[in-house]
Amino acid sequence: MAEISDAKIINNFISFHTTQGSSDGTIKLYTQIITKFSKWLEINGGCLDSLTRLDIQHYIKYLSEKGLSASTIGNKLAAISSLSKSLNNTNILRNIRKPEYRKTRNIAPKSLERNDRNKMLREAERSQNLRNIAITYTLLYTGLRVSELVALNKQDIVLNERNGTVIVRKGKGDIERKVPLPVEARLHLKNYLDSREDSQDVVFLSNYQKRISIRSVQRILEKFYVHPHQLRHTYCRELVSAGIDISTVADLAGHADINVTRRYSKPSIIELEDAIEKAFS
Repeated sequence: MAEISDAKIINNFISFHTTQGSSDGTIKLYTQIITKFSKWLEINGGCLDSLTRLDIQHYIKYLSEKGLSASTIGNKLAAISSLSKSLNNTNILRNIRKPEYRKTRNIAPKSLERNDRNKMLREAERSQNLRNIAITYTLLYTGLRVSELVALNKQDIVLNERNGTVIVRKGKGDIERKVPLPVEARLHLKNYLDSREDSQDVVFLSNYQKRISIRSVQRILEKFYVHPHQLRHTYCRELVSAGIDISTVADLAGHADINVTRRYSKPSIIELEDAIEKAFS
């Protein structure tokens, strides 16, 4: 039987996921992972068409020796597992050894302290870029994922003088939800949208007048020395600290598993350090 090129297998892999109804984000991420895996195989004398269990085990060892975390390696293995399904060859995944992932359940995800948050907002406003200011305030005050933010259309935004709402139609797991828009977010969103002279329905446009990409939003926030997910963590943690019940926070954040939300009731690293200092001072 003639060998099938890795490029052809990857194209088939993309078609397999498209048929399965996978999201564009998942297909893009998994394709990137499999493409890198293919290049590693080529260097090490293998190929996707004749993939073996030993290839996968050696690749995991290689990733581990590079210092990748267990969770990151797990994500790559998930993509390879999906590849094996598209190849109808799931036997190659039997008894694969992988690094153990120990979840840290006694520490909340890293969020921004008040001073860092104010510094970020100050830097955003100093930029005088109405779009970037609106993006920063919207992410911080709604807890949206970046993928949800870039997917917004104008009909998803309700802006009134006394209240406002953002409707997330393409949330994780295709779960739609409504999130209140606090006054600061409404103000900067309105300033940005009022400045627009185009007729496009997209809320956030790139510099090329197209829907802004996830990577572009990440670059914007990198200028303010923050990662987008820190704003989401900050939003959830502030709500929990304010006494909002866990189930409500889970609904607002779009968490399918309420245990994910419970993490925000745990102390942060800084709070633990302060507690230890007080205990031993």
